[in-house]
Amino acid sequence: MENPFQLEFHSLLEKADKIRQSKWGKKVFFVRNLHLNYTNICVSHCKFCAFAKNKNEDGSYNMTPDDAVKYVSQKGSDACEIHIVGGLHPDYPFEYYIDMVHALKTNFPEKTIKAFSAVEIDYFSRISGKSISEVLEALKKAGVEMMPGGGAEIFAGHVRKQICPEKIPASRWLEIHETAHNTGLTTNATMLYGHLENDDDKFQHLLLLRELQEKSLSRGLTGFSAFIPLSFQPDDTFLHGKFHATGIEDIRTISCARIVLENIPHIKSYWVMLGHKTAQTALRAGADDLDGTIVKENIAYAAGKNTDNAMTAEQLVFMVKSAGMVAVERDSFYREVKIYG
Repeated sequence: MENPFQLEFHSLLEKADKIRQSKWGKKVFFVRNLHLNYTNICVSHCKFCAFAKNKNEDGSYNMTPDDAVKYVSQKGSDACEIHIVGGLHPDYPFEYYIDMVHALKTNFPEKTIKAFSAVEIDYFSRISGKSISEVLEALKKAGVEMMPGGGAEIFAGHVRKQICPEKIPASRWLEIHETAHNTGLTTNATMLYGHLENDDDKFQHLLLLRELQEKSLSRGLTGFSAFIPLSFQPDDTFLHGKFHATGIEDIRTISCARIVLENIPHIKSYWVMLGHKTAQTALRAGADDLDGTIVKENIAYAAGKNTDNAMTAEQLVFMVKSAGMVAVERDSFYREVKIYG
């Protein structure tokens, strides 16, 4: 496959936008969702992460299952999706995560539980002695219905060794998502860019995702429903002082993703990391989804992100309409809830 990162900028955008239009016309999706980051205490010390803390460190916190239920009651009354990720806590047994999911699903049966990155799933396997499939089946039984795409970072080994040497390798991330697909879970995929990677690293990352998606679809599985490019936030990390990815790089990356990942239905323009204006512009460059209301995002903001950490549905609809598109409120599985004409 031709490397789209080598295309001239305007030709790249035009090609990506044509693919988006062929799939979704003028529709742009969003969801009413709530992010729940249950702890920032983590045994891993990824160099790019400003969110993680050690036990008893200033600013560290953890939630009990009851705390999680209370948080959703207070913050997520209109959310249809609870997005759950957190640190790798040194003391919590696997049962804690089962109890938390079960408590949330019992109290909010109408809300979709999208929970735990591949890194967390791998950790649960290690602390429980269970296989990946056994962990996923137990989480499904408790109420997990989808998996987010976090932890992929960048698959290139030479970069991964520099930014997250303690994190699972690319092969393990792909294995866990393939297992999730085989157990009937829909998942998302991500790529962190704008740090030490180059264009070829990004292209190879996208090709590996495309390959796994082809494999899952060939088996009649849902596979990945969306891809989310994540623009690296360097503040308060080991790359503090590095310039953020430019708007051009953000748009190029989203456009290239749309071209390479033609077999993944949706490309997100994640306003949390892109900012509102770049996220809106990306809707004309291949992206068809703005993620959602989020309510409170903690991980990017720990690295000094200075945009809002929540948006209302009305704000998202305005972003879409002012781009000349049609806003579509969706559920977690991209079933349309409401079209804002």
